[in-house]
Amino acid sequence: MNQPNCRIIALANQKGGTGKTTTTVNLGVALARQGKRVLLVDADPQGDLTTCLGWQNQDNLPATLATLVEQTIRDEPVDIQAALLHHREGVDLLPSNIELSAMEMALVTAMSREFALKEGLCQARNQYDYILIDCMPSLGMITVNALAAADSVIIPVQAQYLPAKGMTQLLHTIGKVKRQINPNLRVDGVLLTLVDNRTNLARQTAETLRNNYGSVLRIYQSQIPLAVKAAEVSAAGKSIYAYDPSSKVAGAYESFTKEVLYGEKQRIQSKPSLAR
Repeated sequence: MNQPNCRIIALANQKGGTGKTTTTVNLGVALARQGKRVLLVDADPQGDLTTCLGWQNQDNLPATLATLVEQTIRDEPVDIQAALLHHREGVDLLPSNIELSAMEMALVTAMSREFALKEGLCQARNQYDYILIDCMPSLGMITVNALAAADSVIIPVQAQYLPAKGMTQLLHTIGKVKRQINPNLRVDGVLLTLVDNRTNLARQTAETLRNNYGSVLRIYQSQIPLAVKAAEVSAAGKSIYAYDPSSKVAGAYESFTKEVLYGEKQRIQSKPSLAR
C-alpha cells in the first residue's frame, strides 16, 4: 500500500541552465535537515544530479534509473534498492547516466509508456516523505513520465531571461498531462533562480512573471541569488549547507524550503476530512 503522505515533486523546465539540479539538491537536503525522508531522482541522461552529489563515474554504476525503467518495460520485478545511493547529508539518490537516452527511445513503443517511472517508483513511496525528480531540459517521454508520476511540479526560472513562449509551452504540456494522464497533477509554484541583485532585471522579471502568471500560478517569494559559491557546489559533491552554510544562497534555499513546507501544510489542511 502506498505511503499516503509521500509527495512526489517534479522540478521541470524545458530550458536548460535554470537551476533545476541545484534546486533539487538543496531542497532535498533542506527537507532532510527537517527530519524528512528524501529520495532524489535523476531523470536526465546527462546525470548532472548524480555528478552534483559526488558520483562522477555514472557509467560504472551497477544500476540506475534506466535499469528500473527497463525492468518496468519488460514487466520484470523492479528492484529499486539495488540502484539507490546514500549521500552523507541524509538523502538517497536514484542515479542516472546516458543509458536513460536509450530507454526514452524504448518507451515510444512500450505499453503504458507514460507510467513506467510511476510504476518503478511505486515501492519507494512507502519509504520516503518526499521524492524529488530532477527533469531533463526537454518535454520528451522521460519528462512526461516524471509528470505522470508526480503529485506536483516546481518550475525554476532563470531571472536573467524569461522566455514567455517557453513557459507557455511548459504549462501547456503540464496541462495536457493533467487532462489525459494524471488528473491530480498541480503546479506548486515558480522559483526565480540566478537572481543578480545588482541589476533591475531580476525585479523586472519577477514583475513580468506576476503580471503574466500570478493569477494562475504561485510565484515563490524566495529568490535564489546568483553566486559563485552556488556554482562551486556542483563540483564539490555536497549541498550549499555543507559547502557554505552562512551564504546568501543557503539562506535563500532555507526560506524556499519553508515556503514549500508551508504550502504542503496548507494543502493538507484544505483537504476535506474523510472522517465521519
